Amino acid sequence: MHKGNKILRSFLWVIGIIAFILALFIIYLLRVSKVRPPVVEGNYSELKLQRAQLDSGFYVIRNNWFRKNKAGLYEMYIEGQPFERGIINGKLSEELVKEQESYFTAQIHKMIPSPLYLRFLRYFIGWFNKELPQYVDSEYQQEIYGVSFSASDEFRYIGSNYQRILNYHSAHDIGHALQNMKLVGCTSFGTWGSASEDSTLIIGRNFDFWVGDDFAKNKIIAFVNPSEGYKFASITWAGFVGVVSGMNEKGLTVTINAAKSKIPSGAATPVSLVAREIIQYAKNISEAVAIARSRKMFVSESFLVGSAADNKAVIIEKTPDSIAVYDPNQNEIFCTNHFQSNEFRNSELNVKQIENSASAYRYQRLTQLVRHNGKNSVQKTVNVLRDYKGLDDADIGLGNEKAINQFIAHHAVVFQPQELKMWVSTSPWQLGEFVCYDLKKVFAQQGLKENREICDTALTIPADSFITTETFRRYASIRNKESKLLEEGSLAPDSIIAINPNFYNSYIIVGDYWFKRKEYAKALPYYQQALQKEIATVEERKRIEELIAECQQP
Repeated sequence: MHKGNKILRSFLWVIGIIAFILALFIIYLLRVSKVRPPVVEGNYSELKLQRAQLDSGFYVIRNNWFRKNKAGLYEMYIEGQPFERGIINGKLSEELVKEQESYFTAQIHKMIPSPLYLRFLRYFIGWFNKELPQYVDSEYQQEIYGVSFSASDEFRYIGSNYQRILNYHSAHDIGHALQNMKLVGCTSFGTWGSASEDSTLIIGRNFDFWVGDDFAKNKIIAFVNPSEGYKFASITWAGFVGVVSGMNEKGLTVTINAAKSKIPSGAATPVSLVAREIIQYAKNISEAVAIARSRKMFVSESFLVGSAADNKAVIIEKTPDSIAVYDPNQNEIFCTNHFQSNEFRNSELNVKQIENSASAYRYQRLTQLVRHNGKNSVQKTVNVLRDYKGLDDADIGLGNEKAINQFIAHHAVVFQPQELKMWVSTSPWQLGEFVCYDLKKVFAQQGLKENREICDTALTIPADSFITTETFRRYASIRNKESKLLEEGSLAPDSIIAINPNFYNSYIIVGDYWFKRKEYAKALPYYQQALQKEIATVEERKRIEELIAECQQP
C-alpha cells in the first residue's frame, strides 16, 4: 500500500510539473502575442468626427464619402493623414467593418469546427504575427489602427481590435501557412502594342479569394487621396487597407497571384501591404520593382504590374528569399499560380506546382483564349475573365478549378491605364455588369455633396446572358450546398449529377454520401466516373483512387 501511494504521488508530481509548464507556455503565448498599437502622429481629435447622412445610405465626413451605387457596389472616397484616413474609413463603413469580420469568422468556424483547434489557431497566429508590426510601415499601422476603432467588441476573445484588423491583413499569407499552400486560383493577363486593338495597355484579372459568398457580396471601390504618394483606386472590402487589385493616378496597376511557398517560419510584410506601397508610391515599373525588392515577405507571390508610362506589363516574382522580374519581351503577358522567370521556373517547389495543381492548365486555357480572340479589347478581356470552359471549349463542369471563371471570384476588374479607366464586376461573380470608372473624373471632384452616380454609365458592359439560363439557375441554387442537401434528403443523389454532369466533384459528393453509409457498392461507380472527368489536381485524383481501392476491398 505504501509503495502504491509513493507511485501515485510521483505520478501526480509529474502531472503537476507538466501542467505548470503548459501554464507557463500559455502565459508566454498570451504575452508575446499581444500587439501594441502604434504611436499616432498628431492627436486623437479625429475620434470625435461623426458621419452625416445626406441621403439614404449616403454618408459624408468632411470631403470623404461612402455610399452604395445602383449596380450594388459600395464606393468610398477618403483623404488625409494616415490615422485620419483610418478613422474616417472605419466610421463611414462601420456596419460593413463589423459585418465582414462576422462573415470571416463564421467561415473559419465552418472550416475548423473544433473549438480546441480554433483555440490553438488563435495562439498560433498570435505567436506567428508577434513581430508583424516590425514589418508594417508606420503609415499603414496608423491607418489600420484608425479603422480598428470601428471594429466590433464581439471578437475581443480573438485579440484586441487593432491586433485583429492588423492580422487580417496577413490572412492571405497565413492561409498559405495553415493550408499547406492550397492556393486560390487567381488569373491575370495583359496586352499592349500589336496585341491590343488600339495598341494601348489592357490588364484583366480575376481575384479568386473565397471565404464564403457573404464575404464577397460587399465589395468596396475605394478612391484614396493620401497625404503622401499618388492617388489610387482599389477594389477591396471593409476594414482592409491593403491592395489586391488597384490602379493609381499615374496609370500604374498592381494585381497579386499566389505562388507555391515553403512553410513560413515567422512574420514579414503582408503581400497586400507590399502591393499597397507599390500602388501608392510607384509611377513606373522600375519604381515598383525597387519597392518590392525592399520588403521582406513570408510567402511567395506574383505581382503583375502594368504601367502606362512604360506601355507594358511585367510580373514581379517574389519569394521570402529573393526576387525576379519576368518580362516576356512580347506584347502580351499571362499569369496564374506558378512562376515563369528563369530564376524560379525550375525550382523544386515551382515544378511541383506546375505538375500537381490546376495552374498550368488554366494558363494554357488563358493563352488559348487570348490568342484565339485576335487583337484584344476591354470587351474581349471581360469575355476571357467570364470563361468557364476547359481547353478547346471542353465542358469540364461548372466550378472547376481549371477554369478561368470558377464561380468563386471576390471580384474581376479590367484596367485601361493610359485612359485611367477601370471596369469592375458586379454580382454574380464575373457574370454581372462591369461598371466603368474614370479616375481622372473621380479624383477631380473629390468631395461628393449629393448622391449621384460617379461611374461612366455609357461604358457599362452588360451582364453575361448565361445568368438567365436554367443551367445557371439550377447550379447556383445548390452550389456549395450539395452535401448538406443530400444529408437533409431534400435533393436526390442523381439530381446532383444531373445539374452539373461534367464536373468531377459532383460524382465525388455522391460517392462520399454512400461511402459514409458504408454502401461501398453504391459509392464505387461514382468514384470511377469521377476519374473519367477533368480533375483539377493530382492530390484529388489520388484521393479518388484511394477511395476506389477501399470500396473494392473484400
